Amino acid sequence: MKIIQKIGLILFLIGLGTFIALPFFGTYTLTEEHVTENVKDIHREKMAEIFQPMYGVEYGSNFSFLAEFNRQFDSYNDALKDQEKWDQVIWDDYSFPLAMSALDSPVKTQPWLFFFICLGLSVLGGALYNLPKYQGESEGIKNNGIYHSSMKARGWLGMLTGTFLILFYVVLYWFPAYLANAVWMVSPLSEILSGNPASQWFLYGTIYTLAIAVMGVRMFRKYRGNKYQQLRTASVIFFQTAFAFLIPEILVLLNQPYFDFKNIWPLDYDFFYSYNLDTLTSSGGLGLFMLMWGILLIIIGVPLFTYFYGKRWYCSWVCGCGGLAETLGDPYRQLSDKSLKAWKYERYIIHSVLVLAVVMTALTLINYFTSFGLLGNITNQLHSFYGFAIGAAFAGVVGTGFYPFMGSRVWCRFGCPLAAYLGLVQRFKSRFRITTNGGQCISCGNCSTYCEMGIDVRWYAQRGQNIVRSSCVGCGVCSAVCPRGVLKLENDKEEGRINDLPIIIGNDSVKVNA
Repeated sequence: MKIIQKIGLILFLIGLGTFIALPFFGTYTLTEEHVTENVKDIHREKMAEIFQPMYGVEYGSNFSFLAEFNRQFDSYNDALKDQEKWDQVIWDDYSFPLAMSALDSPVKTQPWLFFFICLGLSVLGGALYNLPKYQGESEGIKNNGIYHSSMKARGWLGMLTGTFLILFYVVLYWFPAYLANAVWMVSPLSEILSGNPASQWFLYGTIYTLAIAVMGVRMFRKYRGNKYQQLRTASVIFFQTAFAFLIPEILVLLNQPYFDFKNIWPLDYDFFYSYNLDTLTSSGGLGLFMLMWGILLIIIGVPLFTYFYGKRWYCSWVCGCGGLAETLGDPYRQLSDKSLKAWKYERYIIHSVLVLAVVMTALTLINYFTSFGLLGNITNQLHSFYGFAIGAAFAGVVGTGFYPFMGSRVWCRFGCPLAAYLGLVQRFKSRFRITTNGGQCISCGNCSTYCEMGIDVRWYAQRGQNIVRSSCVGCGVCSAVCPRGVLKLENDKEEGRINDLPIIIGNDSVKVNA
């Protein structure tokens, strides 16, 4: 079995190494046709003039091509800014489409080959490494040696992994032109699913979905004796693959709006943006259904499902962010900070993001229906700030890149506005709780160690108090790793859900009269 794992690791490293090397493949030659085909009509003539010195010049790498591209483009814009001719400045970024068009590389001519080498070998290698990992071991959740692991205990390998993830997200969000080869690699798959060439977001969706699937295999093996964890893992793989990846692309193929039926405001913060409302309302019956579906989920679906099942119905069974955290992020779950100080920061930050999302959406809707100019400028500024700071930097760069530094649920715990909304309902009006039997607790600390949301579960278990924290996502791992069966996830009547008085020797052993 060790041989199979070593082969899997080698294949994975070959795939990953090839993917990292993709930006260095091929040459770039820009022509006037590339410019006129990929820019807006209002910019076509001026852009063709700006890049005239680059026409026909062969650049040996995207670094040299983009350096010259930026020099020409910035020179034009900077001159206008110096003269304060703001209305003539070209604010659109055309580096990505022009890099895609100017590229001449083996990846562009043989995308399926590189798809297999980069993603195929990575998936195969990951599966071969994970499948035999728990072969021959008795059933039970094994976390052996995690605090001696360079990958899982903030060692050099974990730091390297976190740095790579952060750099990938920075390039993905703000410098996608460097991913031209990688995007061409997945373009044939995009053509099959949606009929359109790939974008950097399709590349990301493909990698994201494959990561959840491969690391989901690891979850099946690790938690093979726990039916709840098995079903939960199958659920997040299904919802990510079908609802977040395949269905939206197929809708585009059928000339319908791109729509993720499981993405809910305020996590889907641009749901009420004017372009999205206009797209849905002008797309016939299906578009109106999508609009009503989204609204009903916000005002009826979230409170109703959370009342009966807690926020776990979404955060641990449906959400793509949660799916990645529970699969790819599972090896890092023990790194979450359990301190009271971290809890205070968590409450202030996540509810501040929720308030910001609500205010931004309210201004957006007021502006949409009134078309008030001044308010429109404020709204656009809020959109830009929120998209950069929250949608990209927090949810993407920090949310995933910080797995090896701060645990697997950084975004869900500190930043997700939908998690905050769900948490408020769960805390004050829900049937869900984790019950504890304090008389059986041996204070081993497994529950607290593996709580990815930073809850000191042992503190509650020792006192026999139910856990009704708004941050709890109901993943059930605390219950799964408990050696004495102290913890149990329950959906019961609200009466008695919050028991503030500690009962040291068991929930049913002592009756306390208020």
